[in-house]
Amino acid sequence: MKVLVAPDSFKDCLSARKVGEAIRTGIVNAPGKWDIRIIPLADGGEGTAEALIDATGGKFLYAEVLDPLMRPVRAKYGILGDGNTAVIEMAAASGIELLTPAERSPWITSSFGTGQLLLDALNKGCNRIIIGLGGSVTNDAGVGMAQALGTRFLDNKGKSVGKGGGELSGIRRIETGGLDLRVNNCEIIVACDVKNPLTGPNGASIIYGPQKGADEVMVKKLDKNLKQFAKLVKNQLDREIDNIPGAGAAGGLGAGFLAFTRAVLRPGFEIISKETRLDKHIQWADLIITGEGKIDYQTQFGKTPAGVAKIAKKYNKPVIALAGTLGEGYQELFAFGFDAIFSIIDKPMSLNEAIKDTPQLLERCTYAIMNMISVII
Repeated sequence: MKVLVAPDSFKDCLSARKVGEAIRTGIVNAPGKWDIRIIPLADGGEGTAEALIDATGGKFLYAEVLDPLMRPVRAKYGILGDGNTAVIEMAAASGIELLTPAERSPWITSSFGTGQLLLDALNKGCNRIIIGLGGSVTNDAGVGMAQALGTRFLDNKGKSVGKGGGELSGIRRIETGGLDLRVNNCEIIVACDVKNPLTGPNGASIIYGPQKGADEVMVKKLDKNLKQFAKLVKNQLDREIDNIPGAGAAGGLGAGFLAFTRAVLRPGFEIISKETRLDKHIQWADLIITGEGKIDYQTQFGKTPAGVAKIAKKYNKPVIALAGTLGEGYQELFAFGFDAIFSIIDKPMSLNEAIKDTPQLLERCTYAIMNMISVII
């Protein structure tokens, strides 16, 4: 039997590649003859770069950039096997994991370092850049990113504004004359794992601001600042950045790419599946095993397992999903191409125990499933 193992990462636990290897171990230990392929996947968030590097035989590079509080940090990004395409996770330079909980404040955090990573990729000769927007700690609509690329944002006295979402209200003029010309000659594809607009009840500030350190008062001010900034961009650059799905991703960085580059926003899984030629691998397989750390009703909205199942359903291929946790409404997913969904937890245990034992839990669960399949076939 041909088995395709195509998982996402188990967040804060195992990379997609390591998840796949653990599942492979469970398969080969089960009785039967198995032909196994592993295709690590992602949906635009954590693991996007690793999945694409792994699939294309690319390499990782490091660049010295500035973190969300404008402190030096060594950030990693990748160049795909074609040598021309860079893949950047904005979280590597502007992510929430770079700051302690006490340091997190979207009023002052900046996406400047993400712009520096783009410049480094351009300096390496890349003419195509894929940007993953998950895991941000910023809410500056990509102003920091644009500043790093040469755009100037001036106040009513003609002076450059500072960094962070709190500074947006002071911007009166946008000068793009200093923008690095290579940006407009580069294909930029932005991988979004959410569909939020820039502002409003479902916008960047209200939905994601609290997890980045904003209290209720700050959230309202940040949303107001983004609204004002969107109007300024519309008036001065003639670009609509507010009511566009994905514009609110990464604190409005999606909107920033729309405003200051020729980027296109696309669902993260769509990009990853195309680059990894997932369709071809699914057509090859007799069985597909996918998964991620948590599976619930939200999985159907652009998450990796749902994307895998949707493609598999097109070719009438069975799909099994594995998860550390099965959350509310996971049963809804059976209508979206899943044939079986399992939690790998096999006994009562703490979260720390589950994280530590995830490789073994994946192996045991997979072994049990494949052992049952070997009896049936």
